[in-house]
Order: sequence, then C-alpha cells, then structure tokens
Amino acid sequence: MARIRAIRMESGRVFSGKVFIDATYEGDLMAKAGVRYHVGREANATYGETLNGVQTAHATKHQLFKGIDPYVKQGDPASGLLPGIDPTGPGVEGGEDHRLQAYCFRMCLTDHPDNRLPWAKPAGYRELDYELLFRNFEAGFKQVPWHNAAMPNRKTDVNNNHGFSTDYIGMNYEYADGNYATRERIVADHLRYQQGFMWTLAHHPRVPENVRQEIAKWGPCRDEFTQGGGWQEQLYIREARRMIGEVVMTQHHCQGRETATDPVGMAAYTMDSHNVQRHLDANGHVQNEGDVQVGGFPPFPISYRSLTPARNECENLLVPVCLSASHIAFGSIRMEPVFMVLGQSAATAAALAIDANVTVQEVGYAQLRERLLADGQILESPTVRR
Repeated sequence: MARIRAIRMESGRVFSGKVFIDATYEGDLMAKAGVRYHVGREANATYGETLNGVQTAHATKHQLFKGIDPYVKQGDPASGLLPGIDPTGPGVEGGEDHRLQAYCFRMCLTDHPDNRLPWAKPAGYRELDYELLFRNFEAGFKQVPWHNAAMPNRKTDVNNNHGFSTDYIGMNYEYADGNYATRERIVADHLRYQQGFMWTLAHHPRVPENVRQEIAKWGPCRDEFTQGGGWQEQLYIREARRMIGEVVMTQHHCQGRETATDPVGMAAYTMDSHNVQRHLDANGHVQNEGDVQVGGFPPFPISYRSLTPARNECENLLVPVCLSASHIAFGSIRMEPVFMVLGQSAATAAALAIDANVTVQEVGYAQLRERLLADGQILESPTVRR
C-alpha cells in the first residue's frame, strides 16, 4: 500500500509524520497522495439514488421568475447570452456532470450607524452581470434577495436566498482542481461580484425602492474583518473534491435505507444543494438548476470507513471534510459542526493507529468507539440501542 512519508510546502518546509489528516475544504493532500475522488455530481444510477445528477424537476426553490429573456439585447440571440448562462446546460436529467454547487461570501453586517461601513462599488464593476437581477425584478419579484439572520450586537449572518442573490452561480467549476492562481482568481471574482451585487441592491435605479431602502440600512461592520474593509477572505466552499473511499455515504444512508455500522459522528441536516447552473429551458428562457432540499429524516451515523481511502491507495491518511460521499449525501453532511465532530474522530483514530503501529484501515472499531464515547462523542440517536 502507498504511504505518505512527508509533505513539502511551497516555502520549502517539510513536514514528516506517521499519520496525516487532510482537513481542508479542497482535499489537496488527498489528491496529491493519489487517492481517488470525484468532482461534480454523480449520475443517479451510480449509487442508485434519485436526488443526484441534473435535477431540473426539483428546480422550484431559489428560482428566477419564468419567462425571462436570456440575451444581452432582449429578443436578439445574435447579441449573445447574458453572463452566467451555460449554453451547454442543463444536461440529461439525473445524469452526471462536472458542475459544483455555487459559492458565496457569508457577510457579517450591522445596522448600527457608528459601526456600519457604506456599500462600495468595486473596481471592475460590470453592470451587465446584474441584468438578470433587474429582469427578475421587472418580471414581478419584489423581495429583498438575501437571507439576513440576526446575530448578537446588532449584527447578522447573511446567506444566499431566492433566484438571484449572493451565490455566483456557475463560476466555480474550475476551483476544486485549480492551482493556487486559479483559485485566487475565482475568489477575487466572487468578491467583485458580491460587492457589486450589494452596491447594486443599494443604489441602482432598476432595483425596487423598497429593496434599496432595506439594503441601505445595512453595511459591513467596521469591527469585523478589518483588513478586508468588513469583508472576509474565506470564500464559502460548499463542496469541492469528495474522496471515493472504503465506504461511500449516499442518499440511502441519509434516509435510513442503509446504516453505517462503524459510526464516528452523526449528520442531521437536510440533503441540501445550492443551484449549480443557469440554463435555457424548453421555451428559451433562463432558469436555475441544481437546488435540492429534501429532509424529513432523523440524524444518521457517518461511517469511519468514509474517512479512510481505499486500502490499496493510502494507508496513513484520514479525510474528515472531503470525505467519501455522493454529492447529495455530502449536502447533508457538509455542516461545520459535523466537520468538527469528524475532525475529533479522525484525530482519535490517528492516535490509535500510531500507538498500535497499524494502518488507518486496520484501526479496531471497538477500541475507537470506546474512546470516542469516553470523550463524549455522540455516535447514534438516543432511540437506537445496540
């Protein structure tokens, strides 16, 4: 079996170890180690699922109004498609594709006048990037297109909401396998888009007055992310690479048709994917695709073997974030508290592997379970008895 002896950073520093944990959002060490992984959506047929792959049938939430013209000059195909519309979409229903659910920046805002920064128009602002936003308003949408959740001290946590919002749909496909320069370009482009989006909502005359007035009440906080003028540097990487490990978590695990027998943590969120593309529907109008929100199931256990590569690929690597899961199952697992849980379990397994001088695949689950429970880890629902 392959084994990681050391990793050399671009700075030249070398880190040796007996067991390595790749806890990144991107899975770079996993990929460099030659471990198999997937980017994008598997076909439903791959794991016998129903919510994976292209999902135009579920495209009802976070959707644009129907009948929106897709062309730069309305009614003129020769003028070209507006930015962000994929001319190759949507693809075969339920079929595999390379597309990733959209990224955005989560914003910490305030309405406190003494702590509120103004919305600034970014360098490189392109009004055409927001033409679909204007047309969506003109088609009848009148709400404020964000999810502005209250936090302490007159601050908020803002996320994407509705058909045109903070998600920069279709602009992250190169991110997962991209080099540093590619990723930096994508992050910068997302920041320019989102800063421009917020400035547009606050100031552009084609935005309804009620929306402009509401957005103008808010702004980035002077005392948050001070180096970025109130904007954080961490792009919200909802999904990138996903390992293909000893066990692949799927829709069946989420909905209880299969149950992991070696749990190292629990997931409890709805199977959730943000939109992945904008495409033309059968009538030649713009629609979003990829949003799936299916819940109604209890918390479910996550297999230890979904954190380990296949035995013949790498014997001393654990992957608690880009773990082995299908696109739609990852949509339920991908919550930060779950990543923290799996990080703790991975570290415990790494210590046991080192102490026993065995591979991560050979760690005895009974011993791992005993230690995790002693440390307060929750491995099953209270109603489950072993």
